[in-house]
Amino acid sequence: MKEKDQKHYLANLADKLAKGKIGRRDFLRKAAKLGLSMSALGALGHLPFRGRRGIIQKNALAATQPSTDVMAWIKDVGKPFKGKTVRMATESTPPSKGIAELVKSEFTPATGINVEIEVLPLEQVLQKLTLDVASGTSTYDLYYMDQSWMASFSRDTIDPREIYESKKELAFPAYDFEDFLKPLVDGISMYKGKMVGVPYDIPIFIQMYRMDVYDELNLKVATTMDEYLNNARVINEKKKSQGIYGTTGQMKSGHYSLNCDWTAWLWGHGGSVFRPDGTFSGNDAEGLEAMDYWVKLKENMPAGVDTWTWDGEFQSVAQGIAGQVLSWGEFLPSCDDPKSSKVSGLLGVAVPPKANKLRTVKETGYGEIPNVGHQGGSALGLSKYSSVQDPAWIFMQWATCPDTQARISVLGGGSSPMRHSTFKHPDVLAAAKVGAGTTRHFPVQKETIENYMGSEPDLPEWAEISNNIIPVELGRFFAGEYKTPKETMDNIAKQVDKMLKG
Repeated sequence: MKEKDQKHYLANLADKLAKGKIGRRDFLRKAAKLGLSMSALGALGHLPFRGRRGIIQKNALAATQPSTDVMAWIKDVGKPFKGKTVRMATESTPPSKGIAELVKSEFTPATGINVEIEVLPLEQVLQKLTLDVASGTSTYDLYYMDQSWMASFSRDTIDPREIYESKKELAFPAYDFEDFLKPLVDGISMYKGKMVGVPYDIPIFIQMYRMDVYDELNLKVATTMDEYLNNARVINEKKKSQGIYGTTGQMKSGHYSLNCDWTAWLWGHGGSVFRPDGTFSGNDAEGLEAMDYWVKLKENMPAGVDTWTWDGEFQSVAQGIAGQVLSWGEFLPSCDDPKSSKVSGLLGVAVPPKANKLRTVKETGYGEIPNVGHQGGSALGLSKYSSVQDPAWIFMQWATCPDTQARISVLGGGSSPMRHSTFKHPDVLAAAKVGAGTTRHFPVQKETIENYMGSEPDLPEWAEISNNIIPVELGRFFAGEYKTPKETMDNIAKQVDKMLKG
């Protein structure tokens, strides 16, 4: 087979893997028949990047200084591993960008440990890690794992609490697991009692609104679902002629972003994805109420939302055509950048509106945690297949310790506070002002994490369900292929329940 044909074949294989149409072993077996190596996966460059915001703040890099205690520890503990190389694949996230900068300027010079960070689209991270664990190799020593993958990779990592206790000679004394916000540990890191990895970053839904528009129209920040819809209607009625719509969305058919929006409205109306018996419950009374609400809300959005993922939604906010939005808090630091945004300094931030009612975890299935502040966080895990576990563990502790986590929240563009201590760090407090990379939204993110955070179900099939069933059928509904929300939800229920029974 010619190289061009090989790349095309591999791309199709990887696409089938991502969509759940073939298993990990089939992917590995078919790729191996062609003699395709890990490097050949570069052929998958056509896959889209997940639209994560945040750029390296060079001024912050010059101003921030590492803790003397942290530097002393990595210099001492890293000595025996000089010359070793640790590898990880990660999505292009704000904290990963910050970590990459600090590795070059601080970690490697102090320890002699090389760290190769491969930055990839989220889909390719999943494909590469899947291939890695299917083969039992140690191409990657550290796994960047989206929260929806925890169940899939739960058997392939080492519980960080266990290695911390078993290898005292490598333990950073001030690491402090209790410093991580507990909702993040529960919603991102845990699967059936195992800590699959430590919290690494946390994109989460908060309210962002045009303060100038709210002042002009005498609107108050929404505290309920009805108030949020009413504000959207008022803005749309009064400002649409000036190019400002009531709200916006990330509603591209067949894309995971559409699933993210759906869950927020579903949870906000007292619904859930699953019942305690594991059957799909989006077609019950609360689920249909949520769909009716969403239809009304969409009437106040630009027509383009049907083609937008998080990138398009972000641009609609940054270019000033949305009066309000419930979406990723990490939008704000880029929207505050006067060089690329028309709304620098104009966006207010607030916690999500309260749900009409909420189901408890016991009233759902697969550990689902209903609430309006949908989170899309990730964890960093230590591969059990790694041949350099000790230096990888040292790097992992350094990358996620209180000092480093606080600093990368600033360096990476005002994003992803994971620890209680981050919110009090001098560099974080100093950046809480209007401008690119701002942290002025951090108090709202903290309150959202602690009181409004919603987390998706934990089950191996969720990646397939949330990417290739729910958003596909929702897209068909908004395109007019289904007559009613009930018909849509019933079709989703049939497909989901069939998959889980099979």
